[in-house]
Amino acid sequence: MRPIPQRQSLVSQTVAILRDEIEQGAWGEWLPAERVLCGSLQVSRNTLRLALQQLRRDGLIQPEHGAGTRILAQTGRGGKRLQSRDVGLLLPDPMEHLRPTQALWIDELRAMLSERGCRLHTFHGRQYFRANPAPALRKLVAQNPHGCWILTLSNETIQHWFERNEIPCVIAGSVHPGRHLPFRDLDHRATCRHAAGVFLGLGHRSMALLMAKSQLAGDLESEAGFLDGVRASSQTGAEVLVRCHDGTVAGISNLLRRLMEQKAPPTALLVANAYHYLTVVSRLAQMKLQIPQDISVISRDEDPFLSFLVPRPARYVVSAQALAKSLLQPVLELLEGRSVTQPALRLMPEFIRGETVAEPSAGASVE
Repeated sequence: MRPIPQRQSLVSQTVAILRDEIEQGAWGEWLPAERVLCGSLQVSRNTLRLALQQLRRDGLIQPEHGAGTRILAQTGRGGKRLQSRDVGLLLPDPMEHLRPTQALWIDELRAMLSERGCRLHTFHGRQYFRANPAPALRKLVAQNPHGCWILTLSNETIQHWFERNEIPCVIAGSVHPGRHLPFRDLDHRATCRHAAGVFLGLGHRSMALLMAKSQLAGDLESEAGFLDGVRASSQTGAEVLVRCHDGTVAGISNLLRRLMEQKAPPTALLVANAYHYLTVVSRLAQMKLQIPQDISVISRDEDPFLSFLVPRPARYVVSAQALAKSLLQPVLELLEGRSVTQPALRLMPEFIRGETVAEPSAGASVE
């Protein structure tokens, strides 16, 4: 009796795909993490684990506790290892913790890459952003040998590690001094210099920049630009303050209270981070200070929710699509094994004047 053809199970298909990728040398020494494989293969965790058990029985892989899954056998059927079309995006925290604008440009870039046959995978973890991230980064890159990496909210240590190990990457943000990596960012220095000019042009002579304590290059550029804007001005007697907080509502509120209780409090504030802008204007309202009658406020950053605030915030805007498009070219060039033709690119945001800046009042009372 002739046997009836059997439908291939999803586990068998997963085994076949993984076996083929291993034989092609797609991953080097380590398999990617289960979460990554489930996402790229679009299978459940149970299906993947059954497939991995089969590969282990076949002697192709070996789980190692605390390290991952090591690849034991590679035939290298294709000879030269294929250039991966996958892109890894590294973040300190999960996507849901990002500001809306950051999540939007990532989604835009994901769609642009998908149209060109490339896949974007996101990875997050504070272990990659600590003082000594080398062991965690080595494991991450070994398990996920992508053709290019995008480093977001990266500190100098991470940038140095990728540069030293010659891992193809693009910085989504500012590059730190001494690092020679391609990057795409907003021109924070020019933006904050412009904000200082706006305040000075309206007659403000006491101004403050409020931002979280950070070693991000963009924040360092912001401070330099704000100070430059005052120093380069022909106005005399201007006082500029830079004050850092811990990023919490309580920390921002306490800093603002101390600032406004000074004998001569600032009459204008530039706030880095749209979320922190919300805390600042809310706290000012509790202090019975009106914006802009008593104090002018500008948000360095844009997020969609700001357009729903009253009075309408003065802020600097770049579309998520423009940010994604600026990253697309260097990523594609690195995926093709080419040098980046334009390593450095800073986008200048558009200033939306809004309704939160005005000439300083004769005096503001703080309660």
